[in-house]
Amino acid sequence: MSTLLLRHSDVVRNLQSLTLLSDLREAFRTDALARTVAPQWARALLHAEGSTSVLFPGSLPGVPAYSVKVQARFSPPGSSVQSVLQLHDLASGGLLALMDSAHLTHVRDGVLGALAADVLARPEASRVAFLGAGPQAALHLKSLRLVRTLRQAFVYDPDVTLAAAFASRMYQQLSLPVRMAGSVQEAVEEADLVVVMNASRLSALQPELLRPGMHVTVLSTEESGKVELAPALVRRTTFVCDHRGQALSGGLRSAGLSEESIHAELGEIIAGLRPGRTSPEQLTLFAGVGLPFQDLAAAWHIYQAALGDEDVQRLDFGT
Repeated sequence: MSTLLLRHSDVVRNLQSLTLLSDLREAFRTDALARTVAPQWARALLHAEGSTSVLFPGSLPGVPAYSVKVQARFSPPGSSVQSVLQLHDLASGGLLALMDSAHLTHVRDGVLGALAADVLARPEASRVAFLGAGPQAALHLKSLRLVRTLRQAFVYDPDVTLAAAFASRMYQQLSLPVRMAGSVQEAVEEADLVVVMNASRLSALQPELLRPGMHVTVLSTEESGKVELAPALVRRTTFVCDHRGQALSGGLRSAGLSEESIHAELGEIIAGLRPGRTSPEQLTLFAGVGLPFQDLAAAWHIYQAALGDEDVQRLDFGT
């Protein structure tokens, strides 16, 4: 059996955000209507400065494959995550592809944030605030432009150099005005959309800073306890997650969430099982923990494109 070996550059070449947006929307709809396998997340501490985790199995009705993603995280905080995804044939378990998944995960998260905004934000939302200007912020901003016509962006980060670089780069690449803010309050006061890129910024996002009609997106780092949603923030908003069980017991456990706190899963709204935004004044909040089926949707998208890519290396592990 021939296995595709996809390096970082191969993944970048074969991953298209616009197509993935459509694939991910359908994946959420399918998962909500016919969830097949419960997502599993396992983490082990290797030593004081490193841990490894496994996210599996990525499974969706209609996709003849499943995924297993392995990650390694080491100190100092903010250092790059080593990550690889295995794509297996669903019928035989054969290894279809082995791919670098760092870029896959970053793009998947950006597209997930855009999908949540498309489902929950007001159609006319055009001003976005970023709390955190790290490496993934640019991907999130570019993904948001797939679903909304943006006129203005704001960014706050305690690292002024990082914020300035983000503002300059996004203006050059997108011709979008990006204004640096001196505080969380200044960043969000004119925004229609708020994207929290760093869990440490979330504590500064107090409910009283949010106006009616805003939408807030918070994406976790797939590390349990990394994202803490203030109970007051959840109470004031219509709260939507990507998976109830994982939100309650995984990355959002420390938020003090209950079943009653969760209005719906994003897939339930997409599938028409639950209502989304019901009024222009409604304040919505989406927090995603990252799920295996989302990895599968992205990996299957890449695999299908890479089958016709002559530059992708093939290897038969059975020889």
